[in-house]
Amino acid sequence: MRLVLCDDNRILCEALASVFQAHGHRVLAITTRAAEAVTAVSELRPDACLLDVCLPDGSGLDAARVMRQGRPDTKIVMLSGVSDPAVVAEARQAGVAGFLRKDQNLDSIVRAVAAVGAGGLAFGPATPRQPCRRMTAECRDDRLGGLTRREDEVLRRIVAGQSTTRMAGEMGIAISTLRGYVKSILAKLGAHSRIEAAAIASRNQYRSVA
Repeated sequence: MRLVLCDDNRILCEALASVFQAHGHRVLAITTRAAEAVTAVSELRPDACLLDVCLPDGSGLDAARVMRQGRPDTKIVMLSGVSDPAVVAEARQAGVAGFLRKDQNLDSIVRAVAAVGAGGLAFGPATPRQPCRRMTAECRDDRLGGLTRREDEVLRRIVAGQSTTRMAGEMGIAISTLRGYVKSILAKLGAHSRIEAAAIASRNQYRSVA
């Protein structure tokens, strides 16, 4: 399946792209804005587009409507942090083929999009909109709570995109020690790479270092 991915969190997109490609799919473009996604779908004609609901330059639903008009053969799956029933209903009316929450593992998202590509629908259970946009400690992924203070700092630096050398230098530790922290973080989060670990952190609105 040929795909265009659009989410304002590029790290999450890259992690998803890696998993999609590992499953034999082809990611044609990674975009972070609604306008970029619409252009990519129009020019590249993918089989499906995974599209965030809220984007920096506008609504993903508005972008979905434009895509449906211009490229009706491209199946659209919305991706959201919280699946508000009203938004899910609006997405259905817009003609999208799926609505998935970000708080599930990447493999589940890939399987759902693949099912859409095969002609199915993928609408996860809807939940009421959270009254506060900031994620509370109780809502965070339990795996993040198992990190030590040092591992927590390393993960925030990974989310910030820092290199191994820079992290070790700023933290005042040996590179071998840093790699030990990274290995422990991946094991605790069940992640296979730094990108996937960063995606898990980002889905939980984990703040990077400055």
